Amino acid sequence: MTVASLIHNDFEDLEFWYPALRLQEAGHSVHILGEEPDVTYLGKYGVPAASTHSFKTANPQDYAMLLVPGGWAPDKLRRYPRVLELVREMDRRGAVIGQICHAGWVLASAGILTGRTVTSTPGIRDDMTNAGAIWVDQPVVVDRNLISSRRPPDLPEYGRALVNALT
Repeated sequence: MTVASLIHNDFEDLEFWYPALRLQEAGHSVHILGEEPDVTYLGKYGVPAASTHSFKTANPQDYAMLLVPGGWAPDKLRRYPRVLELVREMDRRGAVIGQICHAGWVLASAGILTGRTVTSTPGIRDDMTNAGAIWVDQPVVVDRNLISSRRPPDLPEYGRALVNALT
């Protein structure tokens, strides 16, 4: 299956790379969606990642899963109407959406959290509940097609949940 992972500068390095690598190890293809293809973005700790595709032209029907890594990138990504449309369309059709840490900002801005049980970094708990979510403090939460996680120490459980969702 093919997975889309959103990217922008200041992504959380581990929250971007760990899920992408876990899914590749499980045999899935990962497309990295930036504003433009072939752009190198730097994570919060300086680890680079290059976009392979543009979220502007991405077809949500091509993807079984959408990953939104944390860091400060979600605050940038949620400002793009096309990113929010992509999230809404994938949610409407029940595609898996994985979000960790501050990535909940993108889902909140997309307006898909009402009545959904999720987790995130505790720092954006208020943002999540104000967007209508039921927030819980757990390493990983699965609510239908949404898989959410808190922060890097939870990556093993998050990665396992993502891989299981596509098997």
